[in-house]
Amino acid sequence: MSDLKKYIDKRKKKDKKFAEGYDERYEQFKIGMVLRQAREEAGLTQEELARRLHTKKTAISRIENHAEDIKLSTLERVASALGKKLEIKIA
Repeated sequence: MSDLKKYIDKRKKKDKKFAEGYDERYEQFKIGMVLRQAREEAGLTQEELARRLHTKKTAISRIENHAEDIKLSTLERVASALGKKLEIKIA
């Protein structure tokens, strides 16, 4: 187990406020990071992706940094603009 994982587990046990919603926030963070990574792999800036989606750079930044409550239709549009296909898996 990594030092970070140990720290998080220990902190979740000690700090109820930290533990509340941690897993959900972490999943939202991962979605934003996956989208950012896909954009960078496509060689696009946030502004270029925003133009493709007919939106503003700030909207792309918000999606990448705060992916809470993002709609599936938005994820599909972003994937399409990046030349990708959205796949959802329930495990």
